[in-house]
Amino acid sequence: MPIDAAKATSAEPRTTELAWDHKDVQLYHLGIGAGAATPEKPHPVTDPDELRYTLESALHVLPSFATVAGGGMALAGGLSAPGIDVDLAAVLHGGQTVTVHRALPVRGRATQTSSVPAVYDKGKAAVIVLRSEAADDDGPLWTCDTQIFVRGEGGFGGERGPSARLELPDRAPDLSTERPLRPDQALLYRLSGDWNPLHADPEFAKLAGFDRPILHGLCTYGVTLKAVVDTVLGGDVARVRSYTTRFAGVVFPGETLRIRLWREPGRVLVSVTAADRDEAPVLADTVVEHS
Repeated sequence: MPIDAAKATSAEPRTTELAWDHKDVQLYHLGIGAGAATPEKPHPVTDPDELRYTLESALHVLPSFATVAGGGMALAGGLSAPGIDVDLAAVLHGGQTVTVHRALPVRGRATQTSSVPAVYDKGKAAVIVLRSEAADDDGPLWTCDTQIFVRGEGGFGGERGPSARLELPDRAPDLSTERPLRPDQALLYRLSGDWNPLHADPEFAKLAGFDRPILHGLCTYGVTLKAVVDTVLGGDVARVRSYTTRFAGVVFPGETLRIRLWREPGRVLVSVTAADRDEAPVLADTVVEHS
């Protein structure tokens, strides 16, 4: 069997050196829609609040940048871990959590330690849990937990794992906003390091069961966090403490995301759907914890 759960979870953590600068941060922000028009910002290119994502002299770093910092993703590293050998066409991103321990620097070097704390057996699929922890000379920066869904790799007799779902409030959202995506959004986003051909190559997408390339789940993840920061947190990225989601459905470049937000003490609950496809679910079980 391509996945040896015992070998994967008992393997020694792997260490990678990361480095990034303002260009990497700016490219990531552009890849998740910075500088694009939204209902709140019809003229974003020169909007002072938007320039904090695009102009090096005013730059701050959205915490979801942790998923691509250094140009290498936890997903790519985890799929090369001992005991794991899977077909990339069978892989989908199942869920993501980023916990930030302090504000991310615009330029930085860090050591990232990666491990596989769990592999769950979902019957017809396996879920690989990857953990990446990054620290620099001043201490911990972030912890990323990534869930990778691998079709056809279940049934090995392992634990099924948690399956709790987040219940949204039984009331109208406090805020609803839309985020149009560019037709070339995936092509731009993949320059931050996720080179999976599923997001660019039509023939590969067909092998994976899609009629055309789909958008990276982590791109939608970043678009959504930016919307929360801009509309609920006063544009202050440093207020974000953690950000969790489950990828509930695909997004195609050129579509429009509808993002609904419910405010609660210390957190924002989020639902994301595809406005162009009868509100098809995109992100679920989504929470931004903040100060």
